Amino acid sequence: MKIVTWNINGIRTFRGGIKKALDSLGADIICVQETKVTRDLLDERTAIVDGYNSYFSYSRGRSGYSGVATYCKDSATPFAAEEGLTGLLTNHEGAVGCYGDHTEFSSEELQLLDNEGRAVITQHRIMCQNKVQTVTVINVYCPRADPEKPERKQFKLQFYKLLQYRAEAILKDGSFVIVLGDVNTSHRPIDHCDPSDIDDFGENPGRKWLNGFLHSDKPEEDKNEEEPDEESEISETDPTHGGKFVDTFRYFHPTRTNAFTCWSTLTGARQTNYGTRIDYIFADCQLAKDQFLGADIMPEVEGSDHCPVWGQLSCPLLPSSKPPPICTRYLPEFAGKQQKLSRFLVKVDQKSVQSERRDVLLGSQEEEERRENLNPIRAGNVSGKKRVLTSDSVVPKGKKTKTVNTSSKPQGSLLSFFKPKLTNAVPPTEEPVRQCEKVLSLDEMTPTQNSQKASTTRENVSSVADGLPEDTEPIFEGSTQMCTSSTTETCDKQVKTKHSTPQPSVGHSNSNKGASLVFWKSVLHGPPPPPSCKVHGEPCVLRTVKKEGPNMGKQFFVCARPQGHSSNPEARCNFFAWVEKGK
Repeated sequence: MKIVTWNINGIRTFRGGIKKALDSLGADIICVQETKVTRDLLDERTAIVDGYNSYFSYSRGRSGYSGVATYCKDSATPFAAEEGLTGLLTNHEGAVGCYGDHTEFSSEELQLLDNEGRAVITQHRIMCQNKVQTVTVINVYCPRADPEKPERKQFKLQFYKLLQYRAEAILKDGSFVIVLGDVNTSHRPIDHCDPSDIDDFGENPGRKWLNGFLHSDKPEEDKNEEEPDEESEISETDPTHGGKFVDTFRYFHPTRTNAFTCWSTLTGARQTNYGTRIDYIFADCQLAKDQFLGADIMPEVEGSDHCPVWGQLSCPLLPSSKPPPICTRYLPEFAGKQQKLSRFLVKVDQKSVQSERRDVLLGSQEEEERRENLNPIRAGNVSGKKRVLTSDSVVPKGKKTKTVNTSSKPQGSLLSFFKPKLTNAVPPTEEPVRQCEKVLSLDEMTPTQNSQKASTTRENVSSVADGLPEDTEPIFEGSTQMCTSSTTETCDKQVKTKHSTPQPSVGHSNSNKGASLVFWKSVLHGPPPPPSCKVHGEPCVLRTVKKEGPNMGKQFFVCARPQGHSSNPEARCNFFAWVEKGK
């Protein structure tokens, strides 16, 4: 039996073919995190893969966020499966059960903890010492503690606590347990690229939780990298060694350094292996000791900011004859079931629907089907492509649509904001007409649009200004009619000149041309040229501060090389320079 976990950072990682990607991992059970797909966006190609059965959990509050999925080969079909850790999303036959003690959680907390699509549990039968036993696989994507959102720190710790209660309850019930996924905490200093940069490394609450969740034997320095210490007997009953689970990677590789599973893509840190190990396969002590043959990371596999982690067991899997009810192939949108006409025709009170959306956590997939039968208007967002009816006259709620401005009031030109409005018109000629058409076709924006998109349109506007004929200097007013034809009459209304007496636009002096170029360059200057870093002498890259605070929005230059340890000469040096105002 082989099992793999991988934070794929979006289901688009499998763009080249999901079956090919799954097959390449060569595992019986493949657990992925951060799918970033909600049920309404789940397509049949992703949900139903030939040779596999799949189980998804979705975020119910945000689209394109979180989400986990477990793909099992048909030869590893589970006999039970469910979504979430609390049991609130379960209302069907074939649930795993054993929910543990929830007295420390409020009902609201329990709902919120399962609301982000962070857990899928599958239960399998295995053959161990000629005896059929059960192994439960808990696939989790633990929350990240955003330093700018203090409430998320508490949310993360509550999720950890709930996960431990559930895993230990299932273990107590007699099943082996594997907890795997993105835990979002590096356990020990050896699991972090630069622990000295973190104040009170060991005092981190997430690390303290891992210390209690995981079994610990001898200190790291006494371990042998080649073989687990057989004399260090793993016993879940030993109170001095803490928890009931084992970090399988460290069980087989107790002293290996630079073994990371996650790297920052923003800083290119994977090139210098400047990362952390936050993806794990935890197994209960007895299973790790008796059945695990090996465990390792796969840093050579790209496509995400994380790499896969695998574990190999000696026991074979015994497939169930039929997948559990929450298997995606049973969803109505994929099962080819005919839907009732009443789903689309029943009138619903919109106020009650909106109230329900605010106050009630959506239930399991079967529960959602019942809700959809009662509230067919909601089915559009929950159901798949086979159930969606479209009409040209219907606009989905919450979607922005483009509107056509049919009023006679014309739009302004970008150029009108940089020139004074004058009244004398240029005598009609063919050249101004053509120029008018050319410029306005590129600058049909409202003043509001211009103010919002100034930074992204500088280069385009600059090219328009540079493309003006040498002796022509048209000035456009925001209140004039748009030039849409080549008639001189239309252009008469739009082209103005600086001079008090009418004269042709052709034949301006070189001094006027030079003044115009100076003006445009002063208004539409580009970004400042990058300086070179002091260590490597290479051009720096421009960055913008996005963190809230007094420096938010300010720009700065840093070394263009990937982030790495300060002792690595190939990594980014410490060059830093603010972009001065007005440059």
